[in-house]
Amino acid sequence: MKLDTKPRRSFPAPALDGIPLIVPIILTAGVLVAGLFEAIPRNMIGGLAVIVGLGMLLGPLGNRLPVISKIGGGALVCLLVPSILVYHGAFNENTLDAVTALMKQANFLYFVICTLVVGSILGMNRKVMIGGLIRIFPPLVLGTAIAIAVGVGVAMAFGYSLHRALFYIVVPIIGGGIGEGVIPLSSAYASALGGQSTSFVAELIPAAIIGNIAAVITAGVLRRLGDRRPQLDGGGRLVKVPDAEVDSVTAAPDPHAATAVPARNHALGVLIICGLFVLATLLEHVVHLPAPVLVIILSVLCKLFGIFPAAVEDSVRGIYTVISRHFIYPTMIGLGLLYLPLESIIGVLSVGYVAACVAVVLSMAATGFFVGRAIGMYPVDASLVTVCHSGLGGTGDVAILSASQRMNLMPFAQISTRVGGVTTVISAAALIKVWQA
Repeated sequence: MKLDTKPRRSFPAPALDGIPLIVPIILTAGVLVAGLFEAIPRNMIGGLAVIVGLGMLLGPLGNRLPVISKIGGGALVCLLVPSILVYHGAFNENTLDAVTALMKQANFLYFVICTLVVGSILGMNRKVMIGGLIRIFPPLVLGTAIAIAVGVGVAMAFGYSLHRALFYIVVPIIGGGIGEGVIPLSSAYASALGGQSTSFVAELIPAAIIGNIAAVITAGVLRRLGDRRPQLDGGGRLVKVPDAEVDSVTAAPDPHAATAVPARNHALGVLIICGLFVLATLLEHVVHLPAPVLVIILSVLCKLFGIFPAAVEDSVRGIYTVISRHFIYPTMIGLGLLYLPLESIIGVLSVGYVAACVAVVLSMAATGFFVGRAIGMYPVDASLVTVCHSGLGGTGDVAILSASQRMNLMPFAQISTRVGGVTTVISAAALIKVWQA
């Protein structure tokens, strides 16, 4: 007598980058449960445990959701979902303290930004770098001027005064973020108008946050446009050069090459990245420029004059590859938990307010697109760099470039944000004093 042994139908277990999905789910759940018992260490280890687990799950989820995947995907989900959960009190103080220790006290965000800046510059073709640095300013300057005009016009059409529209809606969006924009602006406003700077911070933050969200969504739409119209998309390159001359940041060495390629020394890569930032911090007190801007300048000089051998540059690219591939979504989780306070914008939400903020971002993006195309840049990439001027500083740059999958544009995005933001703050501070005189 034979038993009927039909083969059982097996279904592959859900996987995430080749890893069974159940692994990050169980570990992330364990970390969040530990938070309920106040057991997450309030240090870098605890902060990484929170953001890495949530980033590994929410990032890929956002890239698979209908509609959302087309307007920012994982970046948008990793930015907004934690912010919404914090607003509704889903995370206790222990969990948020651990992330604060990582993102603010240990300044993990600056390490990510510095890695992306140094890694992309040292891995960039010299012609691409020089051409991008020369041509970045026309779209930025024209985009800022048109964004101011359009934003003020839309706000006034909804009943806002010229003073309110300019100084409380448009300027905070293009001021370079919260720490570098809103905070110094609030001090300048308090000095010119009287009162406490803290009261002005509460009035300026909503526009900056709404503008940043609009910029992230715009970046996602631009990425889709680039996918559909490849001739408009440089894939992270600003200027058009022959493909043979372009060195990809993530290019792998040829395994069949005649000469042996030295193995990447990741410790050396970290040393170069952190060492340049420390040197920039030292020079900050001499040349009176922000350290992030000086990091860009130092990296450009190192690339132009060939300071580092190819093997050293490749070690830096190794760190860049790890951060850009695996730590962007976790970083976005940290930004959403700490840098996107929804309670600040709920009270001022109105159709006119949101329309004015969106108008600033869209006019910036459109100007960057058409001016970039007119001067021989890839329109999509030129638009992305220009629209970074309307984001939340370095925080916004990471979010915008993550949504567009263009992390190698970080050096140009930082120039757009830092130079544009400083110029805006200085100009607004001077103008409001004259206005009140």
